[in-house]
Amino acid sequence: MKNRTSLLGASMVLAASLAAVVPAADAVAAPVTKYANCKALNAQYRHGVARPGAVDHVSGRSKPVRNFTVNRAVYNRNAHLDRDRDGIACEKR
Repeated sequence: MKNRTSLLGASMVLAASLAAVVPAADAVAAPVTKYANCKALNAQYRHGVARPGAVDHVSGRSKPVRNFTVNRAVYNRNAHLDRDRDGIACEKR
């Protein structure tokens, strides 16, 4: 009986220490919205949403967009809106 008690105590200490390491917000993430079109996405994210490390693909003399929001989860959910496949969905100048 003593071994069960000490084992139970050890598992409770382990659970408490893990709870301190993993924030509660990460354990239960809010669902990410899937937008139907760029107009809807740009209402929330004015200059578009990108995955980390993305660079706007441009041609000619136009300057690349750099003021988009970087958010991997939102981009992954809305990658269908990235027409030029540069890693930025609905980029807007």
